[in-house]
Amino acid sequence: MITTWSEWKRYPKAVRGERLEAPIGPGIFEVRHASSGALFAFEAADNIAHALSSITSGPKSFTSWFGKRDPVTSLDLEYRTFATSTREEAKVAAERMLGRRETYLSHVA
Repeated sequence: MITTWSEWKRYPKAVRGERLEAPIGPGIFEVRHASSGALFAFEAADNIAHALSSITSGPKSFTSWFGKRDPVTSLDLEYRTFATSTREEAKVAAERMLGRRETYLSHVA
């Protein structure tokens, strides 16, 4: 099975009724800051859609009851996904990708 990364998509804003578009099965996801491209999250998951949706839900704080916004949900984020057949396959692919990234960064520095 040849799988590739999806296109980058803006992280949905729930207050605007936007929805997350991601596979329900296993795979890898990457979340980055849209403005800088800096990595925000990268993980292998059993259920990509659930894992992505839990990133911004975070724990509710006492101050959130008084109108303060959760800082994670106010960030300008974008995400992409890489579907796999199994969780194990996702873990192996994630380790390879991290290894390639580390190799690349060691040559750039």
